[in-house]
Amino acid sequence: MLGHRALTVQDYITILKRRWWMIAIPAAIFPIVGYALTFLVQPQYISQTLVLVEQQKVPESYVKAVVTEDLSGRLASMKEQILSRSRLQPIIERFNLFANGKLSMDERIDLTRRNIGITPIQSEIARTNGLPGFFISFKANDARTAQLVCGEIQSLFVSENLSDRAASAAGTTEFLKSQLADAKAKLDEQDARLAKFQQTYMGKLPAAEASNMNMLTSLNTQLDAATQALARMEQDKSYAESILSMQQAQQPQTTERGGGAVAPQAQQLELQQLQSQLADLKARYTDDYPDVVSTQRKINELERKLAQAPPPSVASASSAPKPTDSLSVQQTRAQLRAMEQGIAQKKRDQAAIQAELRTYQDRVAASPAVEEEYKSITRDTSTAQAFYDDLLNKLNQSKMATDLERRQQGEQFRVMDEPNLPESPSSPKRSVFVIGGFAAGLGLGLFIVALLEYLDTAVRSERDIWAFTKLPTLGVIGFTGDPEPVATKRNLFGRRSPDITAGGKPLMNAGG
Repeated sequence: MLGHRALTVQDYITILKRRWWMIAIPAAIFPIVGYALTFLVQPQYISQTLVLVEQQKVPESYVKAVVTEDLSGRLASMKEQILSRSRLQPIIERFNLFANGKLSMDERIDLTRRNIGITPIQSEIARTNGLPGFFISFKANDARTAQLVCGEIQSLFVSENLSDRAASAAGTTEFLKSQLADAKAKLDEQDARLAKFQQTYMGKLPAAEASNMNMLTSLNTQLDAATQALARMEQDKSYAESILSMQQAQQPQTTERGGGAVAPQAQQLELQQLQSQLADLKARYTDDYPDVVSTQRKINELERKLAQAPPPSVASASSAPKPTDSLSVQQTRAQLRAMEQGIAQKKRDQAAIQAELRTYQDRVAASPAVEEEYKSITRDTSTAQAFYDDLLNKLNQSKMATDLERRQQGEQFRVMDEPNLPESPSSPKRSVFVIGGFAAGLGLGLFIVALLEYLDTAVRSERDIWAFTKLPTLGVIGFTGDPEPVATKRNLFGRRSPDITAGGKPLMNAGG
């Protein structure tokens, strides 16, 4: 009566008592069938190895690692390389993998790829450099083959890691070498440019500005000293010339006893002394200073007297010697010649100082423009030098890292567990097949019982009568004979309609 009314627990127990054998038989047979199937399925063996990632043995504060890519990314890259056709085909041919069927090489390579397992180990401890290791597994029909192929793949990972890191370090070193060569060429070019500039503007560079200023001060002092010395020598010369004139004037008095040229000569000497004194006063004071005014007035009066006096008769202050000169005159002439030579030398010194002074003044005046260009050149040179030093430092670091990888002191894979030889197949698992068979048999039995109950239209209880007639049952009469067959109609799904007519039925009910 399944499907006509809601069943109670009692109904289910009744059904189970009536049809239990339909459930028990498949539930007992199917596990046996499942167990038997395990002998027909080809066994699969899995060999596994554990590879740990050892960190660099030298602290990174001393040698920085060249390969800084995350291990997960490198592991994925290595996996793709190792699972490539060029790597797998030699292994398949060597171990004759999947050669039982009529499979092409591409299909055998795909099967090999699917049977290779790479499982990273997720560390429970927070780390900054990726994974602590990974498992490598391989599944094959033979335990020994699974172990050998797993070991082969493990060797590929270890060697690939070493060669990859060494190649990366060597490539980095070669790249830095080429960059360093270019940087050195640029630095040499800048040095040559700087040297040429320094040679062209020697003495005008910013570094020489202080010395130029000091030199200007020194030259000005020397020029002042030379000017003063020249003035004194001019005064001495004037004085000597006046003495010579007086001596020459005394010679005619001794022979001719006449002449009056002494007074003009004395006035001329006094005039020269006053002029020298005036020049010295003007160098220190202004024109309104009383001493300057007084000296200038004396000079004007003396010049006026000299202008009114008659011209000297024969007096000559030449330093050229004459045969008629007395001994004193000759000595004075000699002193006068020495003074003239000294004055000439002092004038040459003064001219040299002035020329040198103009040179340093030009240097100081040109310093701002030279300094601007010099800064531009030195800035480019400093930049090129800093870039070259940085590349040189990186190259040294890369060389040490390359040597570190060559000595296998950097990060590397260490085989913690060698590939194991599986003792039992990983599939098929007999317990799984038995449990699965039992579940399938149980499900099939339940399905059969449910189907039969759905097709069964027999009325067996008061609930069934109520479900079909909606009338209460007044009484129940026990049946002791064989029931007469009753023809019933079947519906669309082959299910018979319930027959509840009174003729020939042991049940009795009354509506009301």
